[in-house]
Amino acid sequence: MQLKRIQHYFSEYRRYLRSRVAQRDRLHLWESQRVFQDNWDGDAEDWGAMYDASLQNSTTKRLWKREAYEPKRMMLQFIKLQPDFVRQMFSDLFNEEKDLDGRAGRFVYYCDMLLQEYRDKYPASIDNNHYHDDDYQMVSLYLSFRYPDRYVYYDAEGFRQLLQRLGSTDIPVANDIERFAKVMRTLYKMMQKEEGLLALHHKRLQDTRYYQGESLMVLYDFYQTINDPKSGVKAFVPAKGKR
Repeated sequence: MQLKRIQHYFSEYRRYLRSRVAQRDRLHLWESQRVFQDNWDGDAEDWGAMYDASLQNSTTKRLWKREAYEPKRMMLQFIKLQPDFVRQMFSDLFNEEKDLDGRAGRFVYYCDMLLQEYRDKYPASIDNNHYHDDDYQMVSLYLSFRYPDRYVYYDAEGFRQLLQRLGSTDIPVANDIERFAKVMRTLYKMMQKEEGLLALHHKRLQDTRYYQGESLMVLYDFYQTINDPKSGVKAFVPAKGKR
């Protein structure tokens, strides 16, 4: 990644944060982050009710329900099938003493395994057609809600576009959630040094509906903004004769 490109897009993001659209776009992320923080309890007796209460939003369900993508509904079905196993799945995912790639990979594998068990038990169920094959995005959502100061919501294509904009020549072809986490933490440290930038962002979150603690979710807003052609962000133009 190139410093001049990063600084350019930080400047463009600062301009975006001053716009009217920034005062409403993607703020639901911090509402759901607060809801999760308020409700998640790994020791809850009624695991299904706790899980359901932890994933709520007053304006949209898009994070866990859209066309051909209903991971929340399927996880509730998995909990009915194997509540203790699902509890252990999340315990493993949230164990920060283990490496991220391993935790994420196991979680996706366990979901695939439970989905097959569900299909075997309910072969005629329409729920068989409402589960996304690539679960790394949902894994990142759980992690970013559980540990707001460590993780960011993952969009594989958005990450690839971000790296291209920032001048990286090593663009991942497959999911690389470990690298994503490292890049996000690096960018957050750099963003913290940009005078007033995070203050502009936090000004949007004064409503108590939103999570008020330190949250790297701002990086998701950042890379989605600079990748969106409708956001008005100006592309970086290298100096003549340079790249």
